[in-house]
Amino acid sequence: MARVPVAVVPGALLSALLWAAATAAGAGPGGSPTPGAFDRLYRGAVNISAERVYAFAYSREPGQYFLYKFPQDVDSVIIKVVSDAVYPCSVVSVQDIVCPVYDLDHNVEFDGVYQSMTKQAAITVQRKDFPGEQFFVVFVIKPEDYACGGSVPSSIHGNVNRTWNLQRTKNLQVTIVPSIKKSVYVQAMFFSFLSFLSFYLGSMVVACVHYIRVQRKASSGRLRREDGSEIMTTSHPITASTPEGSSYGAIDESSSSGGRQLSSPELKPPAGYDTDSSVEEESDFDTMPEIESDKNVIRTKVFLYLSDLSRKDRRIVSKKYNIYFWNIITIAVFYALPVIQLVITYQTVVNVTGNQDICYYNFLCAHPLGVLSAFNNILSNVGHMLLGFLFLLIVLRRNILHRRAMELKDIYTLDYGIPKHFGLFYAMGIALMMEGVLSACYHVCPNYSNFQFDTSFMYMIAGLCMLKLYQTRHPDINASAYSAYASFAVVICLAVLGVVFGKNDMWLWVIFSLIHVLASLALSTQIYYMGRFKIDGPDSDLGLFRRAAMVLYTDCIQQCSRPMYMDRMVLLIVGNLVNWSFAIFGLVYRPRDFASYILGIFICNLLLYLAFYIIMKIRSSEKLLPIPLFCIVATAVVWAAALYFFFQNLSSWEETPAESREKNRPCILLGFFDDHDVWHFLSAAALFFSFLVLLTLDDDLDTVRRDKIPVF
Repeated sequence: MARVPVAVVPGALLSALLWAAATAAGAGPGGSPTPGAFDRLYRGAVNISAERVYAFAYSREPGQYFLYKFPQDVDSVIIKVVSDAVYPCSVVSVQDIVCPVYDLDHNVEFDGVYQSMTKQAAITVQRKDFPGEQFFVVFVIKPEDYACGGSVPSSIHGNVNRTWNLQRTKNLQVTIVPSIKKSVYVQAMFFSFLSFLSFYLGSMVVACVHYIRVQRKASSGRLRREDGSEIMTTSHPITASTPEGSSYGAIDESSSSGGRQLSSPELKPPAGYDTDSSVEEESDFDTMPEIESDKNVIRTKVFLYLSDLSRKDRRIVSKKYNIYFWNIITIAVFYALPVIQLVITYQTVVNVTGNQDICYYNFLCAHPLGVLSAFNNILSNVGHMLLGFLFLLIVLRRNILHRRAMELKDIYTLDYGIPKHFGLFYAMGIALMMEGVLSACYHVCPNYSNFQFDTSFMYMIAGLCMLKLYQTRHPDINASAYSAYASFAVVICLAVLGVVFGKNDMWLWVIFSLIHVLASLALSTQIYYMGRFKIDGPDSDLGLFRRAAMVLYTDCIQQCSRPMYMDRMVLLIVGNLVNWSFAIFGLVYRPRDFASYILGIFICNLLLYLAFYIIMKIRSSEKLLPIPLFCIVATAVVWAAALYFFFQNLSSWEETPAESREKNRPCILLGFFDDHDVWHFLSAAALFFSFLVLLTLDDDLDTVRRDKIPVF
């Protein structure tokens, strides 16, 4: 590479030297200057060509800038500026060839595109933005360093600016290289879509293999019970159904075949009856006549089985969980539309003002398309949407098969295995798709103010996964959709408060930590007593505290007895220790990234509960079939790889824009995607495999009677 040293010399001598350098650098084979002469010679103008490095020492004296003319075959270029010193703070500006050139601290922001700079800056420039197909690269050293993260001037902070008296000179290296061609955009889009469409192909293969296996079993007419004995599927004509008022999931021990006989044929539902009819309203009551006196006894047994917690009418319970699906669609629409409008406004402001300090891109790998400044960061979120839709299709297939089995009154659907409710799975699929939409919106202009857009549906995904895991063996006592989404709304409100006030206001952290600890204790109480912990008595305001004190005194001080539900107690103790640790950490360190702090709480609780569930499943002598085992391994491997790329910090809105650009790195995949884009790809696949784990984890119980499936 050619290197042109330029010394900072005042007056006319500087102009002569720079013009000589321009003539030497831009001369063609015959020694003639490069086309593009001007009527007026701008002092300090230097013609530069692509892929050449120009090193020079730059001072505060105005009038030092480069002239660049686009070659015929280049549509866009990247201007890379590097310095070996952080300070003094400087500004890099790209301006059209017009008079005057804005090269002073107070007017450099009046025209063109500009960035503040410490050690590194990068600006992508497109030919279409400059009608004359040429532009100036202007450098300005600011009189103080506050804009780049330096100490605050005395007029603002009251202290002496430690960088004020430094020599205001900066050594710079400028490189202008052609950006990627249009063919790379096409390759990147094909790669993004084909990579995730391969998941569709794999799912079709698995579905075909499963269909062939089922047909072979059906042709042989044999299924296998949990005790290993084979039974003929045709030897048990199932006349049972689940009419309104029946005990869904409760096993009639008097029936030797495991089925339930109806007392009269009139109780059968009519043909084509919709089991999720809107006539049935979601409610909080049980349909067993004796349920109010019965459930207090059943749910407080030391050893619970699934049949004890699946006694409500199936249609009412299914409708209760379908509300999760319909509500999240409403939430998604009302949440996403204002977000899209806001980020479009952000992008418009960036394009109109030219201020590239508004958005925290990885400028060394930010490929524009249309009005978007970093199309690659948006394209990489397509995996969340494609895999979320694929998960919805997988759940829909299982739902259709389940409905057909219910219509045929299959014994294994009525009395065996985990009760099938798909509302939460549908909600998880929608949440995954919306995470892709909102992550793309955030990356239109990533900054401190809109980061919660990228995390809001991650809270919902983690919460819905925990609810689904709990619902698996507690179908009758899981939270309603209204209370669950109300809780998510409170969390998002706290996240917004944390973004606005979280850094410097101690009162917010104290309030949040108290809410966090009290919510953990209240939820632990409800889980431990299976929802049967009541606040009653004439002085109900003090009933909770009186009962808690009585339990502590009786069980821990007077008798020091063993907890009645040891497994639950161990889980809840570990869970509370984890949550209290988070609360203490927040109070002590007060991390600025409040949204990620809350997300960490959700993820740690989800991982803790999932690990507990799998351990208890293995401890109960239950099996892990090949598909869920593969999904567990794939989830662990893909999450590990995804987190590696996530922690490759390429920018940080916790710092100033100039300091954030010091972390920028070139593209690593196809010359188009950076580390954070790879994180998007891998995290989408990891979430998809995580959902499949929850969907298939208990498939081994499909031939186990519900009165033999333990609850934990």
